[in-house]
Amino acid sequence: MGATNRLACYSDPADHYCHRVRLVLAEKGVTAQIVDVAADRLPPRLVEVNPYASVPTLVDRDLALYEPTVVMEYLEERYPHPPLMPVYPVARGNSRLLMHRIQRDWCALADVILDPRASEAARSEARKSLRESLTGVSPLFGEFACFMSEEQSLVDCCLLPILWRLPVLGIELPRQAKPLLDYMERQFAREPFQASLSATEREMRKL
Repeated sequence: MGATNRLACYSDPADHYCHRVRLVLAEKGVTAQIVDVAADRLPPRLVEVNPYASVPTLVDRDLALYEPTVVMEYLEERYPHPPLMPVYPVARGNSRLLMHRIQRDWCALADVILDPRASEAARSEARKSLRESLTGVSPLFGEFACFMSEEQSLVDCCLLPILWRLPVLGIELPRQAKPLLDYMERQFAREPFQASLSATEREMRKL
């Protein structure tokens, strides 16, 4: 049964960083008020609690957090069950490193593709790099039920929002990426992932 609390999550329904936080909430079974934010209509409360007025922003009573990784790790500590980080320091360090690499190697490329200010040449190069990189690491997804782990983790919560957006990014993975495609199919079918999706995100893949 989900925990009931006074959490509010300010979220852009199309943004993959916001999707990460909504996915962690869903994995934890934590009920939060999801406040959809459009760039041209910022809620006064968001401007009040976050000096950058950025999303995602999580408000927990008198506490406001507004950096995706900070928010995710706060939720992990605030709601420890089910755990989304390993118990032991070495394994936790490895998980954090994987999250960092996902950010640098894949999320950064997705951000270029999604940036309307980027040149078409830059977007095309980023699209090619992301497709090749994901295809190249695909065999790793055949080794474990989750990404580099038998247990669901914050690493998956960082990666899955990007993978969900591959059609929007203009990326179709080749058949040789079958282990990754199988991972995506398994993960996308899970109840917490489905619960994390905004209406906008559902439209990204006609379900």
